[in-house]
Amino acid sequence: MIATPAWPPQSTPRLYVASPLAAGPLRLEGGAAHYLATVMRTKPGDPVKLFDDLTGEWLAVATSVGKRDLQLDVTERLRVREIVPDLWLCAAPLKKGRVDWMAEKACELGVARMVPVVTRRTVVDKPNTDRLRAHMIEAAEQCGRTALPEVADAVKLPALLRNWPSGRTLFFADETGGLPAADAMRAHPGPAAILIGPEGGFDADERDAIRACAQAIGIGLGPRILRADTAAAAAVSVWMATLGDWR
Repeated sequence: MIATPAWPPQSTPRLYVASPLAAGPLRLEGGAAHYLATVMRTKPGDPVKLFDDLTGEWLAVATSVGKRDLQLDVTERLRVREIVPDLWLCAAPLKKGRVDWMAEKACELGVARMVPVVTRRTVVDKPNTDRLRAHMIEAAEQCGRTALPEVADAVKLPALLRNWPSGRTLFFADETGGLPAADAMRAHPGPAAILIGPEGGFDADERDAIRACAQAIGIGLGPRILRADTAAAAAVSVWMATLGDWR
């Protein structure tokens, strides 16, 4: 017997839609329509996967393709929105390219919220949060996430520490030495955040201020010196494997 082809096929394009999804007709315009019609060469009858960061992932079928818009029929929900581990990534903004990579990996690894933190050695003090969110959307489209991390406005380190929530552990990457990351995280389950400094690290006064925060715990990330974006991905990975949804 001839095997029935998988439906929808693995090659089905997948897009984020900013409005809540439900079964029924849907019209796409702008960049989304251009991508499907011009880049993916979608034709009537072709499937498309959609997610909205609210209700999950849906299957739709193209019904008509125009020059400026595309009509879809949303037919069924494939998955509900995923349960997101309660982990924030608080990181000093890096130069363009490296911070974009950090945002992509934060999304792929399952972070719930990303907070740009301005420190004394931060090179970029006004990060483009819209661009960071765009990179996260693209990462979510590619890696199959049904939830998007929240991107907070940039905050200066003193304000972050001053207003830190009492019920959330703050693991900070301490380049001067800290507890082994996995051990520290395992001993402090529950809502958490990871704090990563800039390329030059935190200065002495900043480290003292972080340590003075009751919820802060210094962690080490092994014997090698890591660049800031690598440290962020490494720390998030350890938390996900220890306390998150990799277990």
